Amino acid sequence: MDHAAETRAFLTSRRAGISPQEAGLPAQGTRRVPGLRRAEVAQLAGISVAYYARLERGDLSGVSDQVLDALARALRLSEHDRTHLESLARTAGMGHRHRRRPAATATVRPNVQHLLDSMTGPAFVVNGCGDVLAANALGRILYAPMIESAGDTTPNHARFTFLDPGSRQFWGDWEGAADNLVALLHAQAGRDPYDKGLTDLVADLSTHSQEFRTRWAGHGILQFHQGAKVIQHPDAGLLHLSYETLDLPGDGLILFTYGAEPGSDSEDALRVLASRAAEPDLAPGSAEPSPE
Repeated sequence: MDHAAETRAFLTSRRAGISPQEAGLPAQGTRRVPGLRRAEVAQLAGISVAYYARLERGDLSGVSDQVLDALARALRLSEHDRTHLESLARTAGMGHRHRRRPAATATVRPNVQHLLDSMTGPAFVVNGCGDVLAANALGRILYAPMIESAGDTTPNHARFTFLDPGSRQFWGDWEGAADNLVALLHAQAGRDPYDKGLTDLVADLSTHSQEFRTRWAGHGILQFHQGAKVIQHPDAGLLHLSYETLDLPGDGLILFTYGAEPGSDSEDALRVLASRAAEPDLAPGSAEPSPE
């Protein structure tokens, strides 16, 4: 993934999303493209037009925290956007020390699997590309359509969502799930644009999904720690679930688990699925998603 192109597209998209009126500037002359001009962003950030043009061309090497702060204010960046900009700047500062790395082996430490198996709710471990690398028995039942769709490959949230028509029934809010996934992939691209697995995934989805291409061009950014999901499960029906995440920094992975509101129909449905998860063929450690 081209770091300069990612930086250029991100800054251009944010500049295009702000009108002069919103920025407190007079709208002078006819504009061929929406949003602010480069000179207006430079004015708002207190930097030269030539310097901002260099930044927007994708060269963030040596940029100071003060300039990042000024850009964030000028472009009205959200917290997630500001974090993404900082990630892009850090990567630029590494210069040529970065190389396009091979895809990492999809493995999860035994202790992490034991932790998953000890959890009472559906629990998973995923990487920054959305690969489901491990799950407990209840998690495998909850994600059965995604796992079955993957066949002999590693289940992946984005491939399932954009390439399997069945995902539109599985996700109760498909549009929201699709938007969030692309935003998360953009955030991963900012953290590690040299991730071969991510580059290959984006190329594949861009080739085969217009829905993905449209969203990828929007450059939405999202960092998630908790939230809500609606799932239309083939066996349990409509589930309204909340999720929490836990970073595993030593592994570069994310653990997350689903839960339901106490006393709700969704909690009852999870209990039914949990009884199935206790069956011998779905005991902890069996039928796990196979790594590629």
